[in-house]
Amino acid sequence: MFTAVFGSVESGLIYAIMALGVYLTFRILDFPDLTVDGSFVTGAAASAILIVNGVNPFIATLIALVIGFLAGCITGVLHTKGNINPLLAGILMQIALYSINLRIMGKANVPLLQEETVFTHLLEGWNKLGIDAALQQLFVSIGLEGFVPKTWSIVITMLLVIIVIKYLLDYFLKTEVGLAIRAVGDNQTMIKSFSANTDMLKIVGLGLSNALVAFSGAIIAQYNGFSDVGMGIGLIVVGLASVIIGEALVGKKTIVRATIAVIIGAIVYRLIVALALRVNFLETGDMKLITACIVIAALIIPQIVDKQKGKRKKSLRVGRGV
Repeated sequence: MFTAVFGSVESGLIYAIMALGVYLTFRILDFPDLTVDGSFVTGAAASAILIVNGVNPFIATLIALVIGFLAGCITGVLHTKGNINPLLAGILMQIALYSINLRIMGKANVPLLQEETVFTHLLEGWNKLGIDAALQQLFVSIGLEGFVPKTWSIVITMLLVIIVIKYLLDYFLKTEVGLAIRAVGDNQTMIKSFSANTDMLKIVGLGLSNALVAFSGAIIAQYNGFSDVGMGIGLIVVGLASVIIGEALVGKKTIVRATIAVIIGAIVYRLIVALALRVNFLETGDMKLITACIVIAALIIPQIVDKQKGKRKKSLRVGRGV
């Protein structure tokens, strides 16, 4: 049980990077970008094929990030310069990326189990520090030997990575360009009146979003040990679930709080899925159904809670004779 929970936290931290990308388009830009399902796989495919061909996994992961940025920019160009509906532009790019991803990999699946990845390098360096042995000894001494994971390297490293990404995103959204991108999402007509190049701001915003998504895809491919052409199907719903769950639990009053909410939402989503799959009548194939149910619950429950609060306030006012 503890192993499943710990694994969910690990994967949740990696998927949180993707969720931050989804947050950037859906909440900041107010752009329903479905490119995510394709750019996630593009990041995975690019990094996997580069690693197989002997490229350093860290460089391969950064190249995947750049390719994701370009994919997002193309979606932005289709919308802004081609005057294509945002939803349709994302769908068109998603479809195009499916074929591109197959071209990149040369086949539907690229295994990485025998290759050096960022995690194999990480584990080598981590083992030299002796932190796992010390933590294992500590847990055994307090009678929790069954709760010791094989290594803490992934969860601690990914925690540091997501903190850095969150800080950079928070900082960027407070810069002049970041504020302008936020303004485009809030009121495009107003920001246009200040002679801002809204088209370029949208393109940059979509590029950054898909860069984060592709970066997450590259890390997930190395974490899972393979890249598959179908690994991004329905991922946009996973990203939205993370955003919605996080906002429901933490709130979204400020950018700093909202990005924390997205990270927590991604971890909570993975924990819910892991626990749901332990129910006897549910199977691995029910994952998409579980995701849909989680999103529906995350959307409906806050509305019910708000309505109940409104009724209570109204009854109190009536009781006071206001």
